[in-house]
Amino acid sequence: MDYTAENLGFKIRKALRYIRLYGLTRTWVKIQGQYHMKRRFDPLPPQGDPAPEGGHVGLIGCGNYAFSNIAHYLHKRRHGVMRAAMDVDIHRAASLYQKYGLRYYTDDARRIINDPAIDLVYIASNHASHAEYAIQALDAGKNAHIEKPHVVSENQLLRLCRAASRSRGRVNLGFNRPGSPIGRAIKERLASQEGPVMMNWFIAGHEISADHWYFKEEEGGRVLGNLCHWTDFVYQMVDAERRYPITITPTRGAKSDCDIAVTFLFGDESIAAITFSAKGHTFEGVRERFAAHRGDVLIAMDDFQTLTVEVIEKKHRIRRLFRDHGHEANILRSYDMAREGVTGNDESTIAYIWETGELFLKTREALEKNAAVLVEAFSRDRLFSAKSPS
Repeated sequence: MDYTAENLGFKIRKALRYIRLYGLTRTWVKIQGQYHMKRRFDPLPPQGDPAPEGGHVGLIGCGNYAFSNIAHYLHKRRHGVMRAAMDVDIHRAASLYQKYGLRYYTDDARRIINDPAIDLVYIASNHASHAEYAIQALDAGKNAHIEKPHVVSENQLLRLCRAASRSRGRVNLGFNRPGSPIGRAIKERLASQEGPVMMNWFIAGHEISADHWYFKEEEGGRVLGNLCHWTDFVYQMVDAERRYPITITPTRGAKSDCDIAVTFLFGDESIAAITFSAKGHTFEGVRERFAAHRGDVLIAMDDFQTLTVEVIEKKHRIRRLFRDHGHEANILRSYDMAREGVTGNDESTIAYIWETGELFLKTREALEKNAAVLVEAFSRDRLFSAKSPS
């Protein structure tokens, strides 16, 4: 929905609601992000030759998320570290460059990847290009933050994991919800108990038009574009040593990637159900409700703002002043990761890249086939013996 095209009354109501949900600063940045997407220059802002020093972070993809989240939090918390921005739409790159005071902007990703002053690349371009840019950055020895989904095919998953295995650059994925304050609290409370866990997600997502770029065949649809957030979340809530095998069972109507339900049966008999509805406009953005039960712990969570935890007769409620989906923490984690002085990716990182990617790819496969699919755990033998599929 294009909020900039709505009448003044709608815009005021939307802004006031978002101030209550996110605070004044975040709301203002979100509003700026809407206008950033439509900004056009005539002529483009001038830029001289960038100094060889000054900033060491590059951004590939300058859409709304990069503008209002990645660049915003880096500017706010790590001021002056951003060097360059790239987008295939040069006007978006120029807009972000101008807003945050970068050294240069471009529509050529090779300029970012080949810049010796850049050691960390945030990738937030269209979904099909995430892995391709990440592989190039890793092969250039750079660290990479890859927004979701990190791959759109098994071919990309194989090549990305192999690139991460051979590179001295490190990788962080853009799955923010488990690292949010409420996400961490949920994981901690569930981990305090023994036995299988029952989980239920209900998500009301944005309705988007049939010609939206998400629906282009090469981009992976809404399972990869949206549902991957919640497949990753339930994956992280199950004990690592007992996750596999995972059986994915779909329920769907005519469409295979929205207005769907999917269940996951994990190796320890934990069960997760995800229901994703996209039937109309949601005034407050994506709405999320999570419930879980493990041992004596019963959990209910709404929109990463309120959390209720019950342990037998004890009840504990957390209500945050504003919604916090963990974007800031995840973005800064990538920056801090790149500054630790550690090179390369350990076995657990490669396994995580593989397993969370394979889980959402197999979820899409199950929904497209309308049939159950079995998923096995990562192994290096699988990674290096497999032929790259076409």
